[in-house]
Amino acid sequence: MRNVLLLSLAIASPLAFAGPQCTTADKAQWQDQAKFQENLKAEGYEIKKFKVTSGNCYEIYGWNKDKQKVEIYFDPVTGKAVKSEID
Repeated sequence: MRNVLLLSLAIASPLAFAGPQCTTADKAQWQDQAKFQENLKAEGYEIKKFKVTSGNCYEIYGWNKDKQKVEIYFDPVTGKAVKSEID
């Protein structure tokens, strides 16, 4: 019984932490990663970590212009925030 519980937790865990699906557009339509980050910095963001997620999002960890800690998922085509968490 314990092994079944552990197996079910192992299978479910990645799903519980999955981020949003941002786009299905071809990567040729995505904004350039470096330029995208430059634009965010110009808006006052400080980026600690930037990555492309499995849901085809640009995701940043860092701080906004008000020095609040943020985690934001962006649509890489439009640049619009799809999901954000501010601490």
